[in-house]
Amino acid sequence: MIAEFSVTPIGAGVHVGAYVTKAVQIVHDSGLGYELNPMGTVVEGPWDAVMAVIKKCNDELLKECERLSIVIKIDSRRGPAPPMVEKVRSVTDRIRT
Repeated sequence: MIAEFSVTPIGAGVHVGAYVTKAVQIVHDSGLGYELNPMGTVVEGPWDAVMAVIKKCNDELLKECERLSIVIKIDSRRGPAPPMVEKVRSVTDRIRT
């Protein structure tokens, strides 16, 4: 499965880079495939592993933040799914320059 998620501390002000870095470090340390983008992080792997990483981000950030907003978008399908890099490549290869 592929999941894109973002974690936003509520009440932390406009500078949340330190919190984002902690969440991305958790994703990185998980060993799952991921891509960081300006609005969130895309993680690829088995359902339980991806959800465990998101839960760990929640649990760790709640140690420092009183409240979090977490947005999750999931691409789930039966059978084998193409890796996220292949999904991106299938579109970028079609763009006319």
